[in-house]
Amino acid sequence: MKRWIKSTALSAVLILGMTTAVFADAAEGDVILSLGQNLTAEQRADLLKKFDATEEDQIVEVTNAEEYEYLGDYVPASKIGSKAISSAKIVYGAPGDGIDVEISDKIGYITEDMYKQALETAGVEDAKIYVDAPVNVSGTAALTGVMKAYEVSTGEVLDKDVKKAANEELVVTSSLGEQIGNEKAENLINDIKVAISEKAPKSKEEVRDIIVNITNEYNIQLSDSQMNQLTSFFDRLRNLDINWSELGNKAKDAANQAKDYLGSEEGQGLLMNIKEAISSFIDWIASLFRN
Repeated sequence: MKRWIKSTALSAVLILGMTTAVFADAAEGDVILSLGQNLTAEQRADLLKKFDATEEDQIVEVTNAEEYEYLGDYVPASKIGSKAISSAKIVYGAPGDGIDVEISDKIGYITEDMYKQALETAGVEDAKIYVDAPVNVSGTAALTGVMKAYEVSTGEVLDKDVKKAANEELVVTSSLGEQIGNEKAENLINDIKVAISEKAPKSKEEVRDIIVNITNEYNIQLSDSQMNQLTSFFDRLRNLDINWSELGNKAKDAANQAKDYLGSEEGQGLLMNIKEAISSFIDWIASLFRN
């Protein structure tokens, strides 16, 4: 996992003296920091150093109560916990830059792609997001904070139902990831988004047919409960005020990036290494029976 933490230090006076401001329009290069309210003074100072914070950076705080407000309907309470700790730095990009997420190894529940997919569904776009925490945590406070920060810094209130859907998507993807692996789950969700954007299903039954076809392509056997969860989620999602054309294009871009990587020299080298490792392992197993 990428480590993006910088070592530039600020004085303690500067760190503790930062104030929160609100500006209605976020421009390219603007920075806003989301900090968990339950950070100790020392943890807060350390994170601000890691985020390379300056006096000009805007700061919002996230409470544990807000985590439950944003995520409580979908994320297990055991993952949200009783303290808001994980934090994030958001750097706004130029139109068309898209969302790029990097997380530290302290974030153990939400993956980079899960953050990205949930934020795209919510309508957040064109930003570089860094997520970190002083201790091992799930990362739910950071997700809540990114959405809150987006609303505060742009003056644009995200639709409540869309935010809930974005949070539910995170849980659905995470749940599938526990069975089939995070990467496959993320790709599956992306492919369903593309199919819905292209086919524009008119009923829950048509949504279910799309999901069945795609899971069959992946050779994935879902339980009745998982199929019902996916169908209900995407049926609700299709009825929300979402730019499906844009969302579908982003999902396609994600898939194309993966294909481009596998077709690159680096990607082919990775595949060759995997093949060699598998071949060596098979040879080792065979040698056990020859002795």
